[in-house]
Amino acid sequence: MRRLNASSLGLERTLLDFHFSSFPELITIDLSYNKLFGSIPAAISNLSHLTYVGLSMNHFSGGIPSSIGNLSDLTLLYLHKNQLTGSIPHEIWNLKSLIVLQINTNTLTGTIPASLGNLNGLDTLKLYDNQLTGSIPKEIGNLKSLANLQLSSNILSGTIPQEIAKLKALTQLDLSSNHLTGTIPASLGNLTHLIFMYIYGNRLSGSIPHEIGNLKFLVDLQISANNLSGTIPTSLGNLSDLRTFYLHENQISGSIPSQIGHLKSLTILGLYMNRLTGRIPASLSNLSSLSHLSVMYNQLSGAIPQEIGNLSNLKSLQLSNNMFSGYLPQNLCIGGSLEKIFANNNHFVGLIPKGIRNCSSLFRVRLENNQLTTNMSEFACLFPKLDYMDLSNNKLYGQLSPKWRQCQNLTSLRLSGNRLSGPAPSELGELNQLRRLDLSLNHLVGEIPKELAKLSLLLDLNLSHNGFSGWLPSEIGTLSELLHLDISFNDRTGPVPEQVGSLYKLQELSLSRNRFNGTIPSRIGNIFSLQILLDLSHNDLTGEIPSELGSLQKLLYLNLSHNSLSGVIPPSFENMISLTSVDVSYNELEGPIPQTKVFQGASVDAFRHNKGLCGSVLGLQLCSSSTVNKSRAHVSHKTVIIIILTLAGVVFLILASIGVFFHYFRRKIDVKEEQQEMHTEDLFFAYGIIMGG
Repeated sequence: MRRLNASSLGLERTLLDFHFSSFPELITIDLSYNKLFGSIPAAISNLSHLTYVGLSMNHFSGGIPSSIGNLSDLTLLYLHKNQLTGSIPHEIWNLKSLIVLQINTNTLTGTIPASLGNLNGLDTLKLYDNQLTGSIPKEIGNLKSLANLQLSSNILSGTIPQEIAKLKALTQLDLSSNHLTGTIPASLGNLTHLIFMYIYGNRLSGSIPHEIGNLKFLVDLQISANNLSGTIPTSLGNLSDLRTFYLHENQISGSIPSQIGHLKSLTILGLYMNRLTGRIPASLSNLSSLSHLSVMYNQLSGAIPQEIGNLSNLKSLQLSNNMFSGYLPQNLCIGGSLEKIFANNNHFVGLIPKGIRNCSSLFRVRLENNQLTTNMSEFACLFPKLDYMDLSNNKLYGQLSPKWRQCQNLTSLRLSGNRLSGPAPSELGELNQLRRLDLSLNHLVGEIPKELAKLSLLLDLNLSHNGFSGWLPSEIGTLSELLHLDISFNDRTGPVPEQVGSLYKLQELSLSRNRFNGTIPSRIGNIFSLQILLDLSHNDLTGEIPSELGSLQKLLYLNLSHNSLSGVIPPSFENMISLTSVDVSYNELEGPIPQTKVFQGASVDAFRHNKGLCGSVLGLQLCSSSTVNKSRAHVSHKTVIIIILTLAGVVFLILASIGVFFHYFRRKIDVKEEQQEMHTEDLFFAYGIIMGG
């Protein structure tokens, strides 16, 4: 047998009992894409005529046997995507016939030795996705035939060796995701056959060499996530075959050169998170193949060229966090391909472009924090794929259209900080995928639609700073996934629904600045997940503070101020061990404040204007023994009443049970006597018939 091909057969075993000596003439062994495990046997070197070894895509572990170095005829060695450990045996670097060495995606350690330079016939070297350390040896420049060099995703350090520029046959260079330092060698511009250059995710500094513009065949250039500075070389405009250019997450300054508009093949341009200034050149509208343009998180300014709207293949346009002004391009989505538009945190004015409003391909829209003006009464939701929309903090006006029901895939809708008026449409309750709804800081009025209770997946609901009136619908208690609920700064009346206590996942509850009346529902104390905020301040709440609130041991901030609460602060509040801020001012509370750090360390402002709170806080009167006793008596009195009522209930149940028992027993006796009487009557009746006969 000369060739053994058993790849992709689902083999699940070791090779320790494989009789390599039985196949002395074997030149090819391919066991890749199986489930083989255990170590690679050293006996594989007995197959001295092997030219091809394929053991990739298995579960081999342990080290690479050094005996592989004895396979002097070996040209192709594939050990990638296993679980191999240890260092690469130095014997491998003596395989002078080797053309392909692919041992990537393992857990190999150690360094790349200088003896690597012995493999002068090597075409492909893939060592990526391991844990190799040390520097790249300069002897790598001896590999004159090397076309594919991939050393990414290791822990390699030091500089990029100048000698790499000697690899004239190189078409792919991948040194990404390492710890390389220094500058990008200008000599890399000599690699005129290079198609792919990946050196992103390192610690490279300095400027981008203008010689990179000599790489006429370059298709993919990724030098992002480094510490590069300086400007974008105009020579990059010579790379007519370039399709992908990633330069993001550096410290590049200056303007975007107009020569970038010469890259007619470009599909992806990533320049975000740099220090770019100036305007977007109109020449970018010549990039007819462009699908992704990202310049966010820079210092760019001025208006966006309207011609950008003519890019019919554009899928993602990311302009956020700059200083852009003027109008957004009106023809955006002209090709019906636009999926993402991020233009938030700028100074855009005017209407939301008609192209966006009619773009059925949209998936995510972020236009918040601008000065856009649109009548939302005319805003029909024509986005069947829309997942996320944020139009917050603009100058949108009018009423919300019932047509929002058409956005059935929407998971997040944020419209806060606008000038919206009228009622909230009940049709919002039909958006059954919605997780986040923020309508805060508008002029909405009327009832909060009870249909919102249908949003069973809702996590965040913010309706604060509006003019909502009426009672809070009890159906809100069915929002079992809710984490954040904010209805503060409205005109709500009536009691706080007991059903709020059913929101067992709630972390934040703010009902402040309304006109809620009645008592605080004790069931709020069952929301053990409350850990951020409980704010019931500035309402008309009365009665005593429920002792059950003391069960909120994760709560950080508590505000019950500006109500008409009476009685004492429950001693159970001493169980609120996470509390960092408390305010119970402007109530009718009395008695001592709890002996916990948050209460004792609070300002007197947190207790002002009450009936008679006392304690050691500066500005409060000290508690007298009678006050403490009165407080204890108050608590004891409540406890006694609860105990008496409980005992009374138990006694009532016992008496009722006895009564039922006697009633049943008496009834049973009466039935028995009645049956006996009927039996006697039947006997007399039968006797009468007989006698009469």
